[in-house]
Amino acid sequence: MRSLIIICFLIFGMNVNAHSQNIITRKTASKKSLAMYKRGLQYVKGNKFDKALKDFNKALKLQPTFIDAMIQKAAIFYMRENYAVAEQGFEKILDLDKNYNSKVYYTLAISERRQKKYDEAIGHFKDYVATKKHSEKLAAKAKIQIKNLVFIQKAVKNPVPFDPKPISPLINTTNAEYLPCITADNSQLIYTKRIGGQEDLYVSEKINGDWGMGLPIDDINNPISNEGGQSISADGKFLVFVRCETKASYGSCDLFYSELKKGRWTRPRNMGENVNSTSWDSQPSVSANGNILYFTSNRPGGRGGRDLWVSYRKKNGGWIKAINLGAPINTKGNEQSPFIHPDDQTLYFMSNALPGMGGDDLYFSKKTGKKWGAPKNLGYPINTEGNEGALVISLDGKTGYFTSDRKYDPNDGVSSFQDAPRGKETDIYYFAIDPSIRPEPVNYLRAIVTDITDGKRLQADVEFSNLTTNKIFLYSKTDSKGEFLVCLPSGKNYGLNCNKKGYLFYSDNFNLIATTNVDEPYVLEIKLTPIGLEKTQKVDQPMEKAKPIVLKNVFFDTGSAELLPTSFVELDHLVDLLNEHIALKIQLNGHTDNVGSDADNMKLSSDRAQSVKEYLIKKGILPVRLVSKGFGETVPVDTNDTDAGRANNRRTEFMIL
Repeated sequence: MRSLIIICFLIFGMNVNAHSQNIITRKTASKKSLAMYKRGLQYVKGNKFDKALKDFNKALKLQPTFIDAMIQKAAIFYMRENYAVAEQGFEKILDLDKNYNSKVYYTLAISERRQKKYDEAIGHFKDYVATKKHSEKLAAKAKIQIKNLVFIQKAVKNPVPFDPKPISPLINTTNAEYLPCITADNSQLIYTKRIGGQEDLYVSEKINGDWGMGLPIDDINNPISNEGGQSISADGKFLVFVRCETKASYGSCDLFYSELKKGRWTRPRNMGENVNSTSWDSQPSVSANGNILYFTSNRPGGRGGRDLWVSYRKKNGGWIKAINLGAPINTKGNEQSPFIHPDDQTLYFMSNALPGMGGDDLYFSKKTGKKWGAPKNLGYPINTEGNEGALVISLDGKTGYFTSDRKYDPNDGVSSFQDAPRGKETDIYYFAIDPSIRPEPVNYLRAIVTDITDGKRLQADVEFSNLTTNKIFLYSKTDSKGEFLVCLPSGKNYGLNCNKKGYLFYSDNFNLIATTNVDEPYVLEIKLTPIGLEKTQKVDQPMEKAKPIVLKNVFFDTGSAELLPTSFVELDHLVDLLNEHIALKIQLNGHTDNVGSDADNMKLSSDRAQSVKEYLIKKGILPVRLVSKGFGETVPVDTNDTDAGRANNRRTEFMIL
């Protein structure tokens, strides 16, 4: 960049006439001075700066106001990062003639910024924009610099806590380790490791609270190609990563995926032309449920050089055509390295065109509904005047993981980390996330689905709905072991439906509207009851009826028998079950707590069971297949001495007749 500025000075100055009779230009210089000046230019082009300085000094000794020689001399000091001397040189040029070369203002401002003279730098950037002969492209950069400097002055005075520490030495080695990602339960960390020129994926498992030895993922790594830049779904079973320059690619780098099945990663497959392009596609971040993919691409149709793009997974497993995230995320600059937190509404990413410390800074944006909010800088000293790397954040939002090649002194901490010189290889670091830049609270549910009769693990369909909006939040399936893990962002009321053909479904409710505690995840064993359980009993055993199934997502207003709309998703599953098994007859049971009189509770429970029956009839279920009955407060399943116990006693069930 600095050498380019010197060349720009050469080109720009050619068509500029002197504005003062006191200055000497190339057109008015003596033959001897001009000869020295031209020879100095040749040395500059050959990066022989010491010899160039000698010639420029000789020319200036002969003619002290030879302004072109002054410009080249100051530019050499700038190139050598001797910003104080460069500043003095550019100031002398402006004292001699403020209008001779407008780029002097710009380079002077950069020199002042490097010395943290922010007010002076802002003033000279403004001076450059105000000149009549500025470059529109450079003026745009100057305006960004002004915004950055205003931000820097405020950020440095209001630093955020930042105390990074290296991760386990069983992960960080003398080789390069970078781009970490973690599973929702914080049990696995997957990262990229480079040995020589070969990039491969590695995994470390947390054992007794400590990260274990990083091991290569042999099912995925290919000795012919490089693998890296990976992202893992919350349950650790869907992995998206980057491969470059392979026969299976559409462009220079493409996104591939692999799935964990029966303890092994499947053969990597290209994510297809709806995701990948003939351009560079990289840096994926997959949502917690594995159904939304964010990534970076420089394909045509974007707003800048590199933009963030998104694709959504179809029910059949395919992906829709990727779309540009647009403003306010993407700018005319470069946005890259997205990380979507499991809260599904906080996106972290890098940008070099939003107000910040300079270079690539880290930002986050919050999504409200379908719109992304204005990006916010993570602040100083997380961001510095250098280029920052990608960031990922743990499920609880309290820990951030990133990569750096800075040397770390454990005895000095953050100040040493920020000021230390860059090393040869990168390592993985972690730090505590300040509450001001945390994502929304998220909990997770881990469950095992089994057959109630023999404990056999089942592959079943899992559906979560947002009971506030009556929309499906997530479709999923259990794995071959009958297990699933789902992240549940706070602030919503979730309904769970788990079903398998030939079984009665299971429902549950997770009200996280007012819950922010994510320290204790939900752990369930879901036992599904086979339909026709009584027909499978042996002759010498007493007949056993299937236990009633509680419809945990059927709701009524207090003291009312009118169904709330949040009940419809659950009841529609019951409709589907009855349509699938046309010979099935059920009894709908209503229950209350003990608040109120016995007679009132009996009537209310009967009316509620009847309301459910009427809903099913409206959906096409024959009345002869349905019986409704109220039990009032006579069949409690919990104590009536607590709010939670009374809530459990207020329930609607169905049972097979």
